[in-house]
Amino acid sequence: MASIVRVARSSSSFFGSRFYSTSAGITHASPSTPFLHGGGIRRDVAKDRNVQWVFLGCPGVGKGTYASRLSSLLGVPHIATGDLVREALASSGPLSQQLTEIVNQGKLVSDEIIVDLLSKRLEAGEAKGESGFILDGFPRTMRQAEILGDVTDIDLVVNLKLPEEVLVEKCLGRRTCNQCGKGFNIAHINLKGENGKPGISMDPLLPPPQCASKLITRADDTEEVVKARLRIYNETSQPLEDYYRSKGKLMEFDLPGGIPESWPRLLEALRLDEYEEKQSAAA
Repeated sequence: MASIVRVARSSSSFFGSRFYSTSAGITHASPSTPFLHGGGIRRDVAKDRNVQWVFLGCPGVGKGTYASRLSSLLGVPHIATGDLVREALASSGPLSQQLTEIVNQGKLVSDEIIVDLLSKRLEAGEAKGESGFILDGFPRTMRQAEILGDVTDIDLVVNLKLPEEVLVEKCLGRRTCNQCGKGFNIAHINLKGENGKPGISMDPLLPPPQCASKLITRADDTEEVVKARLRIYNETSQPLEDYYRSKGKLMEFDLPGGIPESWPRLLEALRLDEYEEKQSAAA
């Protein structure tokens, strides 16, 4: 198995793991209960941007959306293993053929392949002077978490959560423009609240006129394959969540809706709401 390049950390990183420890080793952030760091957070974000975070969550939950936004806000690279796999799929050769079969069957890509792809991406970033990262889609198994833990110190693991019926609708609504490559979603989700749980409403993310006639659907975004992916993810994710929870690094965040509702709540949970305001004012 290829080894992951060691990612150096500066001693002044502002999100040390000590900020996420609780007496029970468990933390949870809901829309009405912001996640509170045990000891606070320094506000000198502009000087220290080398956070080393992981985003967990079922396929379609929005890991890429929120990780990408935080990447732009904090000035660190967003590394999505799903993107790495799709880039490999678009290439030619035996790996592309192997990945095509795996993805079309709704199976998970092996640890060996994921680690090799991520190693190459981190090495390329290190060569360009990148510092820190937000990982999206890695680790997804205990084995991967152990490999990652051997080479770098993860500050925080954000576990995004949505009901399964919402996840299925979101995945089935995904579309990509085959010309510009931008992603959209045609699903209009309106889940009524019941049994004490709040409802969830998400507006579609529709394409502009120039992309409307060029939308394509991912080959693996069928109901059967989506449900298979969710089932496999749920079977493998619990040990991973327990692992990071025991280290006091897991923040569980229930998405209250689409981006307009969820983004400010997530920033509040991460105590980055004031920082975004300062960044916007300085722009």
